[in-house]
Amino acid sequence: MRLSELQHAGRSPGLPLSIELADAAGPAQLQMLTLLRVLPGQRYVGAGVWRGRTVLAKLMVGSKAAREFVRELAGVRLLAEQGLTTPKLLADGLLDGEGGWLLFEFLDGAQSLDEAWKAVQDLPVLADEQQAVLGQALAAIGQMHLKGLWQEDLHLDNLLRHNGQLYLIDGAGICAEQPGKPLSRDKVLENLGVFFAQLPKSLEPFTEELLVHYLLSNGENALPLEALLKQVDKVRAWRLNDFLNKTGRDCTLFSVQSGPFVLRAVRREEEAAMLPVLANADTLLGNSHLYKTGGTATVGKVEVAGRPLVVKRYNIKGFAHWLNRCWRPSRAWHSWREGNRLAFLGIATPKPLALLETRFLWLRCKAFLVTEYLPGPDIIERFAPYQERGDAPESELQALDQLFADLIRERISHGDLKGHNVFWDNGRWALIDLDSMCQHSSLSSFAKAYARDRARFMRNWPVGSALYQVIDQRLPKGM
Repeated sequence: MRLSELQHAGRSPGLPLSIELADAAGPAQLQMLTLLRVLPGQRYVGAGVWRGRTVLAKLMVGSKAAREFVRELAGVRLLAEQGLTTPKLLADGLLDGEGGWLLFEFLDGAQSLDEAWKAVQDLPVLADEQQAVLGQALAAIGQMHLKGLWQEDLHLDNLLRHNGQLYLIDGAGICAEQPGKPLSRDKVLENLGVFFAQLPKSLEPFTEELLVHYLLSNGENALPLEALLKQVDKVRAWRLNDFLNKTGRDCTLFSVQSGPFVLRAVRREEEAAMLPVLANADTLLGNSHLYKTGGTATVGKVEVAGRPLVVKRYNIKGFAHWLNRCWRPSRAWHSWREGNRLAFLGIATPKPLALLETRFLWLRCKAFLVTEYLPGPDIIERFAPYQERGDAPESELQALDQLFADLIRERISHGDLKGHNVFWDNGRWALIDLDSMCQHSSLSSFAKAYARDRARFMRNWPVGSALYQVIDQRLPKGM
């Protein structure tokens, strides 16, 4: 295969791929055996064999190939010239009309710090194992900044552990202010803001403690904590908005089809499993255990290949109802977006898996939402034994405190906070039925919505019960 043919290979070209490339020694075949990252028609990254040696190959094709190749090569050279540890570049080339390629030494058995973090992320906040991962990352970032460089797309996946060393990868994101001279304070704050914005919000109180690891590698600048936290908030807001935009367009994370007769959005890793569910959603609901029937919504638990799922169909009751709904985004779309918002913010909710919105010339008709199934009891059932005595387990009351703290922190109102919409799941309280959920831009609008949410939540128990009194004392009463 010629390199240029990759432009039309799509997201999942058949493997192995044999691609003819060339270096100073002449042409040779690259055998691509696995693909690690694909941007269809533009970039293909994977492991393969080149001149009898295992390599990591980055192949650029399409109209942006030359620009991407130049960026990647420049970044790789900057890292190497400044003595920073990065995989050795073995071969590279760029041909007009074909594309560009970079072949790196393959770090067999390497683990990204993102993988290392996922192995410890559920431990207590800032456990030693977590601090070891984040400390190693911050030390590497400090070394990079000391050399006048920064990683534009800074995340834990761009740091690899291998044989006791930490490698910096992804040259396309490497930028320089003055190579060899420490990065300015403004750039340091901006780049560290990108890093800390990706960490769980629960780690924010420990930002100053974590910064020590950075300052041990690069103590050139005084870093005011307030300015850093302001930058972190700015980046967090941008990342959330960027993620929510991705939920409605075809990308690496989501498979989306949008047109005058259908909107279909599926998590990319769930596509094979969810397409049959969406195609047969009415039939599956007809044979399911129904939680809610008729009216504006039908909700049921279905089993697909032994996996329990919840399917919610948003019904159209008649012509007048259709006229009221057809021109607005469907409630399924709203729940899809808000479910993904909660998941992104680390607030428990059943993972939204797929959305189907039927349309007629862009006018919305019935719609479906598929989510994971939560087996746990709702809060009314869970707390029923403690209603009169008020002696609910402290761990579960603390989890409730945390849920409300998270909602207040993010200025999120649920809109229908009855007990049947709050489920116990793996040590946390999870929210379901997100049709009316809203993240408020102003404190005043959130304060009113929070007061309504709190009042509705407290109506789950009799005012005179001991449990009511316990919960009422714990939950914030106003903003």
